[in-house]
Amino acid sequence: MKSTRLTPTAHSFWRPAMATFALASLALTLSGMQLLTNPAAAEPAGGNHAQALNNLRATSRAFSAIEKTVSPAVVSIRVEQTIRGVAGNRQMPFNDPSELFGDEFARRFFGDQYEQFKQYHATPKQPRKRHISGQGSGFIVSPDGYILTNHHVVGKADKVIVRLKDGRELEAKLIGSDQRSDVAVIKIDAKDLPFIPLANSDRLEVGEWVLAFGSPFGLVDTMTAGIVSAKGRTSVGIADYENFIQTDAAINPGNSGGPLVNLDGQVVGINTAIASRSGGYQGIGFAIPINLAKNVRDQLQSDGTVHRGFLGIMIQPLTSDLAKSFGLTDTKGVLIGDVTGDSPARKAGLESGDIIVEMNGKPVERAGAFRNRVAMFIPGTDVTLTVLRNGQRKQITVTLGELPSKDELARNGSPHEESLENLGLAVQTLTPELAERLGYPEQEKGVVVSKVDRGSLAALAGMRPGVLIVEVNRQQVHSVDAFKQALDTSREKGVLLLLVKDQAGSRFITLKWKE
Repeated sequence: MKSTRLTPTAHSFWRPAMATFALASLALTLSGMQLLTNPAAAEPAGGNHAQALNNLRATSRAFSAIEKTVSPAVVSIRVEQTIRGVAGNRQMPFNDPSELFGDEFARRFFGDQYEQFKQYHATPKQPRKRHISGQGSGFIVSPDGYILTNHHVVGKADKVIVRLKDGRELEAKLIGSDQRSDVAVIKIDAKDLPFIPLANSDRLEVGEWVLAFGSPFGLVDTMTAGIVSAKGRTSVGIADYENFIQTDAAINPGNSGGPLVNLDGQVVGINTAIASRSGGYQGIGFAIPINLAKNVRDQLQSDGTVHRGFLGIMIQPLTSDLAKSFGLTDTKGVLIGDVTGDSPARKAGLESGDIIVEMNGKPVERAGAFRNRVAMFIPGTDVTLTVLRNGQRKQITVTLGELPSKDELARNGSPHEESLENLGLAVQTLTPELAERLGYPEQEKGVVVSKVDRGSLAALAGMRPGVLIVEVNRQQVHSVDAFKQALDTSREKGVLLLLVKDQAGSRFITLKWKE
């Protein structure tokens, strides 16, 4: 059984696939053919066959009118990139063996071949260049030549060539590219260009007709039709900040960066990727909402970089088990697993275990959407958060900082553990030596997970060796004995609420007892 994969839709840099027809367009075609060949079969009782055909023709004329308005501002993008390396010899080792073993040992071990190795590594190598090219799409957003597209189309290109509807080819300048959102801005030196107006994507509704434009598989001036299948898709794994529009309008390799437009001919999104088992269109395409793209575009055009708001908290979805553990009846809101040191959140008084239910008076329901909303604010902005703390509502105002870069470190476990077979893990008390080895501050207290059984409750909950358990059911634990005592008192509840910590931060995990 083939697994589904996510495929950026720029052509040639990424894997091409078999082209398929758009389901919506095919459905319209088949409906029209049925009416023409067997009108009575499709005609409702007392209905009007001619009127049904006129409705189909009206839909076709509407699509044609949009195409005539939009396509002059859609561009095909060709990118070129040079990858530099050094010509090598597959029969020779990557390194001079004397660098690893010393000259005398290498000479004895490799014998006659050693002199060949020495001669090879002493000979100056000629640099080798490899040229690769790719193709994507974009659309003009201003008469003076600004163009929106995807980061994965142009972000690493050495040269960007834009082909206009009228056949002109112009070299474009990269104004800015943002990998976190997969949005990029380029510009061509031209005036009085046709451009496409931008819609308010927040008003887009599931079920609305949308049209996708671009150059799938290098076939320029292509339009496909479909509907909005879903909104607010997060955790898709395409970009750091995701709030995708899902559509069944056909999107294929080469469509990346092209516009997704509504029936008013306004851009609602940037075509970005497909979920596919073959690499080609299978009815699930994703587009970046234009409101998110506008925010990125404005900053890229201003100074070439994107500045995002930063709270300094680790958040996680409020699952039903977590909600029950906190005494809540629903899962609306996001749970703070950790507050980082000297962050805007810590300065404002936010705490681990707080549940954020509103921001600036608007409900907070999903972790991904909340993260996107925070990032949309300019650093220095004051936001008011409504949190639930110990069952009480509390309002806290935070002055946002600027999102920094993050590094994640893998951690390993340690020996001398206490095994807890019914949970499928083993733990040991955090000692100063262990804390130093694992990278935890000396003041940290708790028990370290040293082993997790494959397929156990702990493994299914995401536990892994090296994780530090700080609390059990909101009570701190400083040793294995204290941890086991906390477990014994929690059995009657049936669910464990653990506060765990690793180098990525803190988060809450629920485990159900297995008797």
